[in-house]
Amino acid sequence: MNERIRAREIRVIDDDGGQLGIMTPRDAIAIARERGIDLIEVAPQAQPPVCKIMDYGKYKYEQAKKEKESAKKHKQSELKDIRLDPRYGTLSEHDLQTKVNHARKFLEDGDKVKVTFRFIGGQIRHPEVGRQQLETFMQRVTDVSTVEKPPTMEGRSMSLTLTPLKGSSPPAPKPIAPSKKKDDTPKPAAAPPVEAAAIEPTVPAIEPTPAVAEPTPPAAEEAPPAD
Repeated sequence: MNERIRAREIRVIDDDGGQLGIMTPRDAIAIARERGIDLIEVAPQAQPPVCKIMDYGKYKYEQAKKEKESAKKHKQSELKDIRLDPRYGTLSEHDLQTKVNHARKFLEDGDKVKVTFRFIGGQIRHPEVGRQQLETFMQRVTDVSTVEKPPTMEGRSMSLTLTPLKGSSPPAPKPIAPSKKKDDTPKPAAAPPVEAAAIEPTVPAIEPTPAVAEPTPPAAEEAPPAD
């Protein structure tokens, strides 16, 4: 870093990732000093060595992060112990959730977890209390673990073993019921209803028959006067 760089020429990268070209360490350090940061050798085996202008604290943080991720990938799975020691029959909600959070962290790091419920005094006569606590514990970490060993009595204790959940696949989608297809065939339009008043039956006109005059009877002859 800075004056400890002994190469005659170096390839310089600035803090934004841009290439500044090949120059002497003295010139590169001057540029870093103007920006208030450091010149750090990041690839000493390259020809010429590669140096980057950046903040040294940020560089150390990124290096530590990379080492931690690399160690996590290559670490062997360990068995972590978590003990539930209730004093009054059942564990308080706060204490139980604290234990669950610890177990979740171990499982996410790739470790197995053995959860043990320890019976105190006369609690051994009620194993269902311990089983209930362990089942509650299991339900809270089902998204990151599977049960390798179910709750089992071991002397005055009951324990279970959880293993990290790997290669889980999302649930299969539910089949979609086929929808009823509507008949899109156009149907002939119905004839509009005809109002009854519009239809009037045609009745032929009947001419009135002319009245026939009846014949007038003849008038009676007057009788001759008597002598």
